[in-house]
Amino acid sequence: MGIKNYYNSIAGGYNELYKEEQIEKLEKIYVYIKDLIKYRSLLLDVGAGTGISTEFFKEKFGCLCVALDPSWEMLKQYEGNKVIGNAENLPFKNNMFDVVVSVTALHHCDIDKAIKEMLRVVKKDGIIIVTLLKKSNKKLKGYKEIDIGKDWLYLIKHKI
Repeated sequence: MGIKNYYNSIAGGYNELYKEEQIEKLEKIYVYIKDLIKYRSLLLDVGAGTGISTEFFKEKFGCLCVALDPSWEMLKQYEGNKVIGNAENLPFKNNMFDVVVSVTALHHCDIDKAIKEMLRVVKKDGIIIVTLLKKSNKKLKGYKEIDIGKDWLYLIKHKI
């Protein structure tokens, strides 16, 4: 079973299984980013799933948010703006978003391609926020890791 089919199959119970854990993780992330995101920023959530993190950022920062995920069954649970797609080939214009986030999702893809795409779609003075599961053993080389429990947090400030 491919990853997309797997998430389609568990979509109905995803929030019940993982929402509380995701919110705890997002609260830890918030401590590091609360002064970095401007009110009403345009935010892309890559690997948004059911929109738990998308909704969190929308509520905390008043962001205009777009949730992106390859699983329609997951995405349809989010009531906001949503796009089916994958991290390695983002269907957006260059320099479009103020903030790009990906919470516990990039271990499912080619991380180098995903970061390249995130750098392409974020504005030159924007920020990229990524977490990776420690147990996945995948890391972002060249970026500082911040320990937030089960994940590594990376803050990438984009400047050209």
